[in-house]
Amino acid sequence: MNKKTKIYFGPPLAVLTENEKNTLAISGKINRVAERYMEIIKQHSHIKLIGAERDCLIWICQMGYMSTLEIHELADEVRDADFEIEDTDREALINKLESASFADLVALVEELGF
Repeated sequence: MNKKTKIYFGPPLAVLTENEKNTLAISGKINRVAERYMEIIKQHSHIKLIGAERDCLIWICQMGYMSTLEIHELADEVRDADFEIEDTDREALINKLESASFADLVALVEELGF
């Protein structure tokens, strides 16, 4: 078990725990959600990228935090990007992203570190 730590409850955590009244219940709920999320990420890491495709997405994602809307629109971001990365077949990458589930896209963004 890890030591206690203080965390900021932004809107998603506030909504998730709004009906919980004690800290053990809140902690339990957050840990259950985190465990399930980690399993989803593990089961949905199916988008295979070549190095140049990876570089392209890292450039697009480099703003840091990516909202769920931005993740949904990742293929559009690649389509609309005004740069070229050598050895990147933009249409092939767009097709990979468009055919992926949202869980696959989230897993990809997590894998890239965003």
